[in-house]
Amino acid sequence: MRDLLVALFVLSSLPVAFKRPVAGLMVFSLLAYMRIQDLTWGFARFTRWSLYVALIMFAGWFVQRDRKGPIWTIRTALLLFLPAWMFIGLVESRGLLYAVTSKNLVEYSKIIGIAIFSMMVVRRREHLRAMMWIIGGSFAFFGVKNGAAAIASGGSLYIIRGPGGMLEDNNDFALALAMSLPVLVALATSETNGYYRKWLKFFVPFTIMSVLATRSRGGFLSTVIATLVLVWRSKNRVAGLALMGLAGTLGVIGLANSEIFDRLETLRNVEEDGSAMGRFAAWRVAGRMIQDQPFFGVGFSQFQANYLDYGERVLAREDGTRVAHNAYLQIWSEGGTPAFMAYVALLVLSILSIQRLRREANRLYERSWIQSYCTGFEGALITFLFGSTFLNRAHFDLIYHYFALIISFEVIARREMAKPLSSLESKKRGIGGNLVRRDGQGFRSRPTLKRGFRTTDLTPRGYGVGGGASLADKQEG
Repeated sequence: MRDLLVALFVLSSLPVAFKRPVAGLMVFSLLAYMRIQDLTWGFARFTRWSLYVALIMFAGWFVQRDRKGPIWTIRTALLLFLPAWMFIGLVESRGLLYAVTSKNLVEYSKIIGIAIFSMMVVRRREHLRAMMWIIGGSFAFFGVKNGAAAIASGGSLYIIRGPGGMLEDNNDFALALAMSLPVLVALATSETNGYYRKWLKFFVPFTIMSVLATRSRGGFLSTVIATLVLVWRSKNRVAGLALMGLAGTLGVIGLANSEIFDRLETLRNVEEDGSAMGRFAAWRVAGRMIQDQPFFGVGFSQFQANYLDYGERVLAREDGTRVAHNAYLQIWSEGGTPAFMAYVALLVLSILSIQRLRREANRLYERSWIQSYCTGFEGALITFLFGSTFLNRAHFDLIYHYFALIISFEVIARREMAKPLSSLESKKRGIGGNLVRRDGQGFRSRPTLKRGFRTTDLTPRGYGVGGGASLADKQEG
């Protein structure tokens, strides 16, 4: 039955994806992050639904008369540079035929392609909001599902792994869950529907518990980083830190005799932990690769293939091979210094652009959905920035998707900030400052003044807060 439901859902979405490519992107994202196909046991699990949706939505975009191209920034250029440079490096290390037929490089290029496509079709606030809901909601689903199971088992549940694809590994899954925490909080603080807000806040502790159930120490540290970012951006940092400390104390008490606590306690003695020492060994090998091949690296996804060779050069041959266990060393050793610098620049420039956008919004508004989304994106990026230090996630599709959505977010937000009174003008027309929805069904639906996406109004600074007269009253007066 599940297989039929998934098949019917995806197949019925194809015509919509062709007519409205942004809807296709949403279905594609649902398949990538919630992976509904992996919740089945039959034919639907092994069918390449994502490929069909991608082909249809690209075809739909191509035939559109008013189609838009990428949003060109230095970060867009860096996104395009990375796969191109990886291809050149792979040609240099393994030859042209190998580079052209490399499945890993093709998959990486697809990730970049979807990121570029996202900024081409996500051009309105309701599109961005829907994408935030899909990403946050997908991980919240697994957070509640696995978190509740871990609580019911008293912390002795088997190691939780991801649903599949790039999220299958428990460490990668833990990082994705930790990155979803700021997104859930951003949605909770930007939605005006009280029902949505309560449920979004309810998802957070279960998602944290789900991270702990993965037994990933890197995931645990990433969750701490995400929480600290949220506390720092809260209105009352002292209360936030106190609440964080209380939650941590209760967590230690509740999990004191569990396998989860035993796993996290190994962080106190990393010298005696084989897994941690293996990571240090992999980092040393990565350093030798960088010294030997600083410009092109050893080749895309060729770290393990060269692992033993670089161990032998210093008479320290290891038993078996390891991945880099560090996103920065991974991309540096495989792609060379130019790829490493481009990757770091993408992270740093994205964080700086969000912080710059927050400052601009703070000068205009007391509160707005823009500030909430800034917190969500900033928290997700900083969580990845630190969490990927312990994980082999330089090719993580989620972070590249965030890079693109942030570029779209900046364009959308600045368009609204250019007209800071637009929400109040809309309120006079009966919309209440919220986005309009489409009335009717199918392709001929038309905008209506009924309430639609109910994100928070843009409240100009100095008005509408603290009991003072609103700007609308000022204007009418």
